[in-house]
Amino acid sequence: MKFLIVGLGNVGPEYALTRHNAGFMVLDRLAAQHGFSFSLTRLAFTAKWSYKGKQFFFVKPTTFMNLSGKAVQYYLKQENIPVENLLVLSDDKDLPFAKLRLKPKGSAGGHNGLRNIDELLGTQEYARLRLGIGSNFAKGRQIDFVLGEFSEDEMIQLPDYLDKAGDAVVAFCTMGIQNAMNNYNQ
Repeated sequence: MKFLIVGLGNVGPEYALTRHNAGFMVLDRLAAQHGFSFSLTRLAFTAKWSYKGKQFFFVKPTTFMNLSGKAVQYYLKQENIPVENLLVLSDDKDLPFAKLRLKPKGSAGGHNGLRNIDELLGTQEYARLRLGIGSNFAKGRQIDFVLGEFSEDEMIQLPDYLDKAGDAVVAFCTMGIQNAMNNYNQ
């Protein structure tokens, strides 16, 4: 069984440790832990990994956040993966930092990357793992916050948070969405 796991983020060193790149960070952490690496391919950095009889196809779109749907649509078709086996990882300012929310479907919730995926796939019926980044910003400063780096305190907690999110990704593929939700939604 094959799964498409998409981490949302923006390419470039200036975005590497920003809150908006939480999806990229989880996939990078999984790669470091399990010894696979990403290569630049069409519309994305991609990697493959097999575990417990499951095939994981990881995608970090190079299209920038607001056009993430192009890479998702392309790789679903290219890899012949049904939308039921798609999991998209995105940052979520409506969740406290370090909280996870795995859902079988949902709305974009104001997230432009998810909105573009919804539009290009023509559905909201795909799984998503929302990665809480908190909302500690003044009115009108949302863009600066999500494109800003994590605080010192958050950086200390970040490795454990990324590990937990990576475990949720693996659980989605190996245990199914309901069991993964039971184990990782707080």
